[in-house]
Amino acid sequence: MTGYVHPLPARVMHRMRGITLLELMIVVLIVGFLAVIAYPNYRSFVERAKRNEAKAALLKVATNQERFYLQNNAFTCDLTQLSFPVGAGFVTDSGAYTVDVTACNAANFSAQAVYNLAGPEAGKCASFTIDGRGTRVSSPDTDCWIRTR
Repeated sequence: MTGYVHPLPARVMHRMRGITLLELMIVVLIVGFLAVIAYPNYRSFVERAKRNEAKAALLKVATNQERFYLQNNAFTCDLTQLSFPVGAGFVTDSGAYTVDVTACNAANFSAQAVYNLAGPEAGKCASFTIDGRGTRVSSPDTDCWIRTR
C-alpha cells in the first residue's frame, strides 16, 4: 500500500514564495507614475478630437450650403435642407459642440459651432465660425482652426 505523496518536493516548496510588500509597492509606484504621465495626454487627445469633430461638422455645413446654393441661387438657414436631421442647432456626436447656421441670405451664410461643456476646454476653443466666403474664425483663441495641439 502506498501512502500519499506530496506533488512537490520540500526543497521546491521552500523556493516558491510570493511577492514581498516592497516589490508590490514598487509596481504600484511605477503604475502610478505612468498614469500621471498618460492621463493628461489622453485628456488632450480627447479634447482635440472634439474640436476636430466640430470643425468637420462646420465644413460639412459649408459644403452642403454650396451645393444648395448651386441648386437654388441662395443659402439657407434650415439645416434639414442641408441633409441634417434637425432644422436648427444640432449637437455633435460627442455632445461637446452645437452647430447652427447663424445667418444666411441670398449672398452669404455664417455657421457656428459653440462649446457646450464646462471645464478647461471651454476657455480654449469655445467657438468656431465659417462663412460662405470660406473665412474661418475661432474664439477666444484665434488659431483653433489650424492648431493641432
